[in-house]
Amino acid sequence: MTRKTRIRAALVTATALVTAATVTVGVSAAGSEKSAKPSKKQIAALFDGWNAALQTGDPDKVADRYAKDAVLLPTVSNKVRTDRAGIVDYFDHFLVNKPVGKKVQTIVNVLDSDSAIDTGVYEFTLTDPDTGKKRVVEARYTYEYEKRGGTWKIVNHHSSAMPEG
Repeated sequence: MTRKTRIRAALVTATALVTAATVTVGVSAAGSEKSAKPSKKQIAALFDGWNAALQTGDPDKVADRYAKDAVLLPTVSNKVRTDRAGIVDYFDHFLVNKPVGKKVQTIVNVLDSDSAIDTGVYEFTLTDPDTGKKRVVEARYTYEYEKRGGTWKIVNHHSSAMPEG
């Protein structure tokens, strides 16, 4: 093999190694973006967005926080809500009381980069629309979240008044 042939072979090999390394780094970087898990604090803060939607008084804005196939087991209704119309209907009635939510205790479990559960105890200050009298209702809650189309949505929401309240 001539010196020129050896140099050419070394350059081809070096180019192949650099290309392979670049592709490997690119694949690793792309994969790491997907696996970035949200923090517990980020998941817990999703409640703040939901609570802010309540403050608008618009049941459609609250329903926007839920996935299309979400299930809502609400605090002050015996009816299970399994579609947007049912969720809007529930909040249409619930929002009359001008609810203001506050977490008392929260436990967040981040399952993976696209799903998490927030469970605990919250309380709502409700205002009677006729008398203006306020009352506080304490309840247990569970929110199951999934990231869909890049947006966190509630896929399951269970809320029940405390049995010893």
